[in-house]
Amino acid sequence: MFSAENSLIFTCRYGMMPGKKGVAMVGLMSAMGVEMALLQEQMTECAHQEIGMDTFVSGKLYGQDAVIAVCGAGKINAAICAWNMIQHYHPQWILNVGVAGSGDDSLEIGDLVVGTDSVQHDMDTTGVGDPRGYVSKVGIVRFPCDPVLRDRLLAAAREVAGDRVQAGTIATGDQFVSDPEVKSSIHALFQAKAVEMEGAAVAHACWMAKVPYGILRAISDNANGDSPRDFPAFAAEAAEVSQRVIFHLLRQGERP
Repeated sequence: MFSAENSLIFTCRYGMMPGKKGVAMVGLMSAMGVEMALLQEQMTECAHQEIGMDTFVSGKLYGQDAVIAVCGAGKINAAICAWNMIQHYHPQWILNVGVAGSGDDSLEIGDLVVGTDSVQHDMDTTGVGDPRGYVSKVGIVRFPCDPVLRDRLLAAAREVAGDRVQAGTIATGDQFVSDPEVKSSIHALFQAKAVEMEGAAVAHACWMAKVPYGILRAISDNANGDSPRDFPAFAAEAAEVSQRVIFHLLRQGERP
């Protein structure tokens, strides 16, 4: 399901042109091509670069210098892609955008969640006395999202979805959550608003590199027994909503 749409299509408006060096840019990442397709169609002055198994497209997006990438599903894929983006493009911030399952019953398919922080719900060293989700070396459970980017995302999201926007914790793990008991357990531990597979891994890489980051998720399914049917049915529709938020974010006059 995830592997079929993990690469960027090499098309850009007005053809391919070399990217500019030394210009501050922003980074946008998603797990699947469907989560990035509309944004990539709007990019101009594009340059493509392959780094390992990741493909990066840099250029202009709504007047902003930007680099985008589709990392593939899962934490390691996301962390490696984020690290490559940081080391080669030096973005002023990275936004992980895409779809997610709902983390609690107050959210419905099509709603938006702006991350206040993210956790790795499958990180578990409780056997040696650590709290669930504790990440050694960095020594934290919750990776806080950049407050300036978060507030700008909230404003942009409300322009698109009105009162169907919530802010809260994004829970990440190498697991497609489709069991309501698993969802309930994650919510009880972390009060998660959304469950997905990449956000906290991007956060981990950004935290270690001291790069501001944010997470935006559109709800594609309810992380329950209906998810295997709902996810493919609603993923593209939910992704389109989140991509419209990026338009409003980058069109705002002030940049983080």
